[in-house]
Amino acid sequence: MTKEETWSQRFESALHPAIARFNASIGFDIALIEYDLTGSQAHAKMLAHTGIISPKEGEQLVAGLEQIRQEYRQEKFQPGVDAGDEDVHFAVERRLTEIVGDVGKKLHTARSRNDQVGTDTRLYLRDQIQQIKSQLREFQGVLLDIAEKHVETLIPGYTHLQRAQPVSLAHHLLAYFQMAQRDWERLGDVSRRVNISPLGCGALAGTTFPIDRHYTAKLLHFDHIYANSLDGVSDRDFAIEFLCAASLIMVHLSRLAEEVIFWSSQEFRFVTLKDSCATGSSIMPQKKNPDVPELVRGKTGRVFGHLQAMLVIMKGLPLAYNKDLQEDKEGLFDSVNTVKASLEAMTILLREGLEFRTKRLAEAVTEDFSNATDVADYLAARGVPFREAYDLVGKIVKTCEDAGKLLKDLSLEEWQQFHPEFAADIYEAISPRQVVAARNSYGGTGFEQVKKALIAARAQMAQ
Repeated sequence: MTKEETWSQRFESALHPAIARFNASIGFDIALIEYDLTGSQAHAKMLAHTGIISPKEGEQLVAGLEQIRQEYRQEKFQPGVDAGDEDVHFAVERRLTEIVGDVGKKLHTARSRNDQVGTDTRLYLRDQIQQIKSQLREFQGVLLDIAEKHVETLIPGYTHLQRAQPVSLAHHLLAYFQMAQRDWERLGDVSRRVNISPLGCGALAGTTFPIDRHYTAKLLHFDHIYANSLDGVSDRDFAIEFLCAASLIMVHLSRLAEEVIFWSSQEFRFVTLKDSCATGSSIMPQKKNPDVPELVRGKTGRVFGHLQAMLVIMKGLPLAYNKDLQEDKEGLFDSVNTVKASLEAMTILLREGLEFRTKRLAEAVTEDFSNATDVADYLAARGVPFREAYDLVGKIVKTCEDAGKLLKDLSLEEWQQFHPEFAADIYEAISPRQVVAARNSYGGTGFEQVKKALIAARAQMAQ
């Protein structure tokens, strides 16, 4: 539709230019062009298959749409507001009619833009979900590669951001592997509800033409079709579900990003950032800034915002289609791009942008009271009620703090003054390596459990 044209003879004048610009979506829905072409080809084949148009006309439409695809890829076809295109769907139909003549005007038979855009969006999102799942697998693979090198590297474990108990660094990284595994599985769940075809629902009530919705669904590899035409054109649950899944991916990336930021600080010094993934300061020459994890942490809010926006858009819409639904795309597209960029950046950062300082980590696990629970466990294993042992160890820690000592600095005589059950093996029991190794319960940080977890994780990746 050109700038001067009216929608139909129902209208006496064209849109005001400013309103036309406000109404247009071509600036962002151009991202759907390949999916629009694919969906339109399936629709054209169905029209011919059901006798609504002739086989020859169907072939002309399919060939013309494929020509548009090649022209777009070669940048010979460039839709836009300046060309009078309100959206990508009108742009394709305009160019198709230029190529095949009046038969191009038959493409929209038995179809509305409402079911058309719904189909395009689902095709787009289905494809993007598969790409994100592949990125998650790559991210998981890098986590495993690092973890396998650091099974016996110890790192302080925290609760409330206070030193709690030492853990295997591999165990720590495997926690993020499991988060990513849930993300991967969750996207698979979302994909099943994305992969339902609304094509043929029409504007809201179906169509009078003898279409075959199952035929187009099969051509487009949809698993099912919408059973209710009103629901089909107005449903955006699938987009909301994706944004929920995308938000959780960003939560997990942001949590890891936050830890990398901590670990790279002078206060922690657990990792060194390599020059390929860090920046400097414009005024302080000594600085090396963790821009990659900081940006991931910051971009997380964008995806959260798009989820909230989609929920607000949908909450008050009566059936069926409303123009508000045009606002579903920019946030969806941006969320897809943000998740993909963040996954790529964090994968590169882990693979080649940081190095764990194992000497510093070894020092870190010896300079606190994170082995205090093991003292209580030591006594409990010798028949002392745990709560009694717990209270006693609190007293021992307080005594050490007052004396400027750690538990390992106490003499055996001092230990036995607190309780006669303490013996010479207390020193081995509270050594950081033994503290970690002893936690051999399923899912724990014990080295044997971590090795089993790594094997299980590799098996998950191979499925």
